[in-house]
Amino acid sequence: MTDEQAIDYCTQLTREHSSTFFLGSRFFSPDKRKAVAVIYAVCRSGDDAVDESPTAAQRRITLRSWWDHVSRAYEGPRTVRDHEPLELGLRWVLDRYDVPRSAFEELNLGLDSDIEHAPIGTMDELILYCRRVAGVVGLMIAPIAGYHGGPETLDQAVALGQAMQLTNILRDVGEDLRRDRCYLPRELLARYRVDIEKLRSGVVDQHYVDLLEDLAARTQALYRQGWNGIPRLHGAAATAVAVAALNYEGILRKLRQNSYDNLTRRAYLRPLERIALIPRAVVGVYGPLG
Repeated sequence: MTDEQAIDYCTQLTREHSSTFFLGSRFFSPDKRKAVAVIYAVCRSGDDAVDESPTAAQRRITLRSWWDHVSRAYEGPRTVRDHEPLELGLRWVLDRYDVPRSAFEELNLGLDSDIEHAPIGTMDELILYCRRVAGVVGLMIAPIAGYHGGPETLDQAVALGQAMQLTNILRDVGEDLRRDRCYLPRELLARYRVDIEKLRSGVVDQHYVDLLEDLAARTQALYRQGWNGIPRLHGAAATAVAVAALNYEGILRKLRQNSYDNLTRRAYLRPLERIALIPRAVVGVYGPLG
């Protein structure tokens, strides 16, 4: 398998699994577009390693196999297997961009915590989980995009990733419950007197709406922090990330429009709604046009 074939594989996986990420990547220059597609594909494959295996034992085996792919890519060209697209693709990225291994190590910790589906106790635990499974993607993308502002910009990139993951969690509560998962912190469930069994039955009452409004406000605060870092990205990368951010914020807005019913309805943006956000992304980064 050639590098280009590996990159094509990663690009197709990105196209199939994340219309939001794929749309945003279109604004990168060609090499950077390939690199962010590879990063998404590698991260997505780690997530699938956990989600698609039926037992905890099998999830551990598949996650270990995924981590071996990542490790071989970081160890150098001689260790990469030429029939493994994730290894070839990631090695191609690492030959061009300084993507920190520590970000993948944090992602691995987050995915490992998903294996047993242990309940999340506190808001701090949820924020840490969001950092590990999504916030660190900002640390992977920033070196590809190019940026100024040092560690503060990286912190803002992490915050944006955390906001996106919280948006996913808020969108998918009903779906997750049907898979015997719940990412809502126990402390918030208790504070707002939310009954999990009522949620399983599809009941959206005022207690639940209050809890979701609390989490939505925390998510918006993370978006605000993340937006401060977007103009610090170089070139068209800022527009690319802004498009993705607006799409995820749009999902949060749709959730509110659905009266916070994320138990029987799925909040999503239609293709034309996604396209309509592109001018707003440009204005958000560069200010009013003309």
